Order: sequence, then C-alpha cells, then structure tokens
Amino acid sequence: MSSGTGQPRRRVGVFGWGVVAPLSPDVEAFARNLERGETWLRPFDGFGPCNYLVGMPEFDFERYHAWIDERFPPSRFHQITSKMGMPTQFAVGAFIQALGQNPGMEQELQSLGELAHIYVGTGLGDLPSIAAIAIEYDRAQRRWNRFWASSERNSAFVSFRKGARGATPADLPPDPADVSGEEERDAAEDVWNAYWMRRSPELRRYLEELREIESADVTGEVETGKAALIRRKMTAIAALRARWGTPLEPWSSVSPNLLWNIHNGPAAQISMLGKITGSTFAPVAACSTFGYSLRLAMDAIDRGEAKAVVIGATDPPPHPLTVGTFSTARVLASDGRLSKPLTGLRGTHASGGACIWIVGDLEHFRAKGFRPLGLEPLAVGVSSDAEHIITPSHEGPVTAIRQAFRLAGARPEEIGTWDLHATATPGDYLEVENARRVLPENVIISARKGTFGHGMGASGGWELLAQYLAYELGSLPPTSLEHEELNAEISRIHGRFVENEPCPLPPGLAGKLSMGVGGVNACVISRPYS
Repeated sequence: MSSGTGQPRRRVGVFGWGVVAPLSPDVEAFARNLERGETWLRPFDGFGPCNYLVGMPEFDFERYHAWIDERFPPSRFHQITSKMGMPTQFAVGAFIQALGQNPGMEQELQSLGELAHIYVGTGLGDLPSIAAIAIEYDRAQRRWNRFWASSERNSAFVSFRKGARGATPADLPPDPADVSGEEERDAAEDVWNAYWMRRSPELRRYLEELREIESADVTGEVETGKAALIRRKMTAIAALRARWGTPLEPWSSVSPNLLWNIHNGPAAQISMLGKITGSTFAPVAACSTFGYSLRLAMDAIDRGEAKAVVIGATDPPPHPLTVGTFSTARVLASDGRLSKPLTGLRGTHASGGACIWIVGDLEHFRAKGFRPLGLEPLAVGVSSDAEHIITPSHEGPVTAIRQAFRLAGARPEEIGTWDLHATATPGDYLEVENARRVLPENVIISARKGTFGHGMGASGGWELLAQYLAYELGSLPPTSLEHEELNAEISRIHGRFVENEPCPLPPGLAGKLSMGVGGVNACVISRPYS
C-alpha cells in the first residue's frame, strides 16, 4: 500500500461509528435489522395518499439530552432543537454514538487539537427547513404586496383609479378582474399587487421612518451596547408597524435558521459539541459524499495533518421536495411496491438519516488501546464521468475502481465481496457490467438499497457500515433479493449475489462503489485485519 510517492501510506482504522437510518435509531438497531433481510421502507404520507415507499429515519433527539446537559448549560439542548434542522440533529446523534464505541475517544479527539478534523457533508442539505422558510417568506411577501397595493395605503393607485391626467402607466399589467381562469387570475393578482406596491408613496414614507430607526450606531461598551441597541430598535420598529398597521415585512419573515442550517451546519455543530478545534468543513459529492469524506480523511492522516477525522454524511427525512424531484427525474419507484435492486429496475426509494465514522491513524490509536471496526480501509478511488447528470458511464466508475486498486496496492482477483451502488434503476445493469470488466466471476456482490432506500449522502455510509459490521460479526447479512427475482439480463453477466440468506464471509478484500448525481464516483477497497 503506497502513498504514490513510493513511501508506505499510514494505515488507518475506523474507531468510532454511529448511524441514524430507517427503523434504526442507532448502530445496535441497524445491525439487528440487517440480520433480518427485510425492507425498512414504508408508505410516504407527505402528499397525502400516494404511491411512494420511502425510508423514514427512526430518531428521537431526546435520548442525547443528558449527554449534552452534562457538558453544556441547559439552554444548549433547546438551542439545537429549536434552531437546527434534522440533518444536523441526525449527525450529532450519530457522532455521540460514535464516541461511545471506544471509551475515551471524546477526550482523545479534544487532546489532539488541530490534529483532529471534521469532514461531514450532506447530499441534499436541509430541504425541509429551506422549504418551510421559503413558504413563510412567500406568504409574507404576498401579504406585504396586498397591503401596500390597496387604495388605503397607495395614493398613486387612487389617482390611477380616478383617471387623473397621466395616471395610466405605459407598463401597466393586466387587471386581474379582466383575466379569465382561476389560476391565471391568481397569477395576475400577484403581478398586479407587486406592481402597485412598488409605486406606493406611503410605502416610501414608511421605509424612510424605518431607515431612521435602523441608522443608530452601537455606542459605549460593544457587547452591552449591541444588546441595548437591538432592544431599542425592536421596540421602535414594533411601534412603527403598529402605527401604520402593517403586516410583518417580508425580509423580517425569513428565519435566521436558514443561515444556521447551510451545508456546513452538521460539521460545525459536531465541532462545537465535541470541542474539536481542527479543520472543519462539509464535503458535498451527492451519493458519493461518504466515500469522498473517507478519501479526504485518509489523505490528511497520510500527510500527517491529522491523527483523527470525524467523517460522514447526513440527509433530511424524505420530504415532498425530495420525493417530487426524484419522481420527475424518472428515477423513483411510484407503484406502491418495493423496487429491489437488480430486479425489475422500476426506480429507487428516497430515504434519510446519517452515518458518522471516526477514522484514525491505526498505529496511534491502537497504541492507546482503541479497537477498530471490522475492516481496514486501504484506499478510495475517485473520478468523474464528465458525461451525464444521472446516467452512469463506463469510463468514470471503472476509473475510480482501477484507481482504488492502484492506491491500495491490490489486484482485482484478491476481492472476495463487492457492494454496489445499485439504485433499482436501469443503471444497475451497467454497474454490474462495469464491475465484471474488472472483477472475477467468483466475487459475491451485494446491493442494499432495497433494504434501507437511497439516502442521497448517507446511504453510501450505511452500505459501508453494513460491510464493515459483516466482517466484525462473521457473515454477510441477507438482502431482500430472492434468486428468482434477479433480472435475466443481469444474471447473464454475473450469478453470485447476496440474497435473502446470510452468506459466509469469503476470503480476500472487500470493495464498495458509490456513483453520485452529476457523475461523481468513489470506490473504497478494504481488507480484514486478520
């Protein structure tokens, strides 16, 4: 195993692992559920009755309340639950689980200072929080427009209605009263109100008064002066609104939670709760996010920039926006039945949750008595298709696979088991075909999105965790695949798959491929410690 410079790479191990997934609030439940080989998916109710199955995370942040209260003031737990969306809460919960896999890990990460990093990303970001905030803004803007477009607050509109000389603008939009069709009339009313709101002399006077309030500076001692100024401004603005009778301004309706839940929010919260002071950021590589975060961690450890890295990915629960975009992209199963990879290829199932690992320098952590999980990650190959947003190519995934073997100093014939990205779409056929361009026919192949669905960023972590747990526990857990369901075209390419019975662990290395939206690929090669 070489670093590419001719020098041996520093070996790494997984010394912490935590998970939030459908039916699985923690690692223990995740491992138990894997043994059953059943699907964890259930009907989606976000649209009301519909024909979609999704992976809804099982999670209660309350179970981490005591852990947080032991380390922070009582207000901290409420701050997280009131300001942070579910992707951050999932990631924090999984991180706390990961710390518990090896007692003393929390203190070790803190003692490492800048040598402990955090690379926790997301596939989709916090869409539920963004959607809720966007809806509230839209409603506020409509109320605002109606208020200032009305004749009581708009003398320009009154002059227009009275037919004053020069009062009819050249760019006047259609009057909603003259528009037929309910949807067209609603759209015309929005345009009409926005048009007249912008021309209200009264609104300009209101904004002048608001500008006067907001122009005050902080005086005296900065912190106390800032707090006092904010209170004075809020009181004065409330009085101004009451005097004019205005609704809440649209800019005041946008929750600051939008800022707290940008893509680096989960990583930042982990740094604060774990008191980890090293480099912290959010890698985003769609379905390959977990693999990319592992690659970045291994590289940082190999360069000596880090001794440990908290890595992972987190996704929100399935949301109408998530399910809707997958559906209109024609990659989602929509007949109310389970769509298993490698079978009918009808589409995937949206899912949510998180997977967090603590990856560390193997020699360093073993010397301190910490125990690694199941497999040793040897290398991660990464590549881009540079071809299509969704449809995988031949060249891109194979490039990642071959790169992973090269970095690992391994040969394809050493592989014993391989886990697919396999989304139960026609891309499954190409993925199996690509794998067999590199791998021998005796490899046992697994595909697990029929079990827990497709978390955009997290499912790659779930699949790797299932693989690592298998080597910890001694057998490959079953999937929901039955032999007679296997797609005939796929079975002609390869015949050895993990089906609905556990499989003995084959000798050799383990491989895992992820293929992200946008043609972003990550391939992980691992080996048993024995």
